[in-house]
Amino acid sequence: MSPEPNLLKSLDYSVLQQCMHCGLCLPTCPTYLETRHERNSPRGRISLMRAIADGELGTTRAFAEEMDYCLGCLACMTACPAGVDYATLFEAGRAQSEASGAASGPSRRLVRAFTLRFLLFRPWALHAAARLLRLYEASGLRRLVRRSGFFSLLPKRLGEWDRQAPPIQRHFSDGIIAAVETPRGPARHRVAVLSGCIQDVAFPDVNRATVDVLLENGCAVETPRAQSCCGSLHAHNGDLETARELARRQLDSIDPGQFDAILSNSAGCGSHLKHYDRLLAGDPAYAGRAAAWSAKVRDISEWLVEIGFRRPVAPARPVAVTYHEACHLCHGQGITAQPREILRAIPGVELRECAEATMCCGSAGVYSLTQPGTSAWLRDRKVGHLRSTGAMVVATANPGCQLQIQQGFAMETGELRGRPRVVHPVVLLAEAYRAETPSRPAPP
Repeated sequence: MSPEPNLLKSLDYSVLQQCMHCGLCLPTCPTYLETRHERNSPRGRISLMRAIADGELGTTRAFAEEMDYCLGCLACMTACPAGVDYATLFEAGRAQSEASGAASGPSRRLVRAFTLRFLLFRPWALHAAARLLRLYEASGLRRLVRRSGFFSLLPKRLGEWDRQAPPIQRHFSDGIIAAVETPRGPARHRVAVLSGCIQDVAFPDVNRATVDVLLENGCAVETPRAQSCCGSLHAHNGDLETARELARRQLDSIDPGQFDAILSNSAGCGSHLKHYDRLLAGDPAYAGRAAAWSAKVRDISEWLVEIGFRRPVAPARPVAVTYHEACHLCHGQGITAQPREILRAIPGVELRECAEATMCCGSAGVYSLTQPGTSAWLRDRKVGHLRSTGAMVVATANPGCQLQIQQGFAMETGELRGRPRVVHPVVLLAEAYRAETPSRPAPP
């Protein structure tokens, strides 16, 4: 029998030694707040990882379950006075549990093979699946199946997955955004926009709004066709090799040297995209390009503030807006002020701060599917805080958060009336620009 792989041992050991066990991360960790158990805290998990790296502990099923229970929200990194790189440890820990087979089982292997290595590895397959899901919804079959009680005959998890399936739009990003679009005036910047995967099929309007806002701010925009997944879901779920392959694919299709910036409007994707240099550091053929790529990646709000975006001038009706901070934007990228600056610049917007704005909503990639209980607890906690602001618009910069919060409001009340609108900040900015020129047709 071959020895158990020890990916944690291959880490720079100083990363494992950084934690001082001071406990300042505990009040920020959602899973620790839920259970009050040390093992469910960042420092508890780091202790387990260090024991495995030292050979004092095998990679057990309990360890794999603990890594699955962690949201990977990175709130502990913001709180940590020692600068512990928990993002690297988290990905290495999940990779360790997957490589060891500690959490493996036939159904898990099948689901991961279908989603991570088939659907999210082949853009055509994702689009085909999305079109089938749209047909399932638009035909009324989904409503009929739900009313029939069919899901009550199946494992509970399948019914939960059906409820959490994202709404699929009629047109994807490539259908409403040209490969190259130029501003009406002189172009001051040349940028590439990443359309994402879930964003592409569920929220192409966010991508369209992103391009519109960039055009209004003097950017020539390129949106490469049939883009691949960036690999963030793979890296966050322990499949680092597939994540590396997808990173190489991105670097082959987009030359960072040709652009002033490479832009993402998805917090989770952006946090991963900025670390291609780390992901491909050991690949001599790609390490240089990966470093250049990471230096060019920006979140859309970060880039707009960096170039001094134009403030809309059209008068607007007053509207109260509250802001939920996506974990991988505030904790993963350290971006908190820029989205607020954009929101405050929109005429008529009254920004109302939300309690626990930086607390995870429970989406966390596929967490709502793998840990539905904790995810629902966090979702309901978040929706309660958002409701308490009295705002009828919730702004957030991540598709997973948007879906999670929308579902939370939908479960709170079955009616659309009284349900706040959940939207990306860049969509509100695009709408404000369009209001300045009402004769100019809105994009399809």
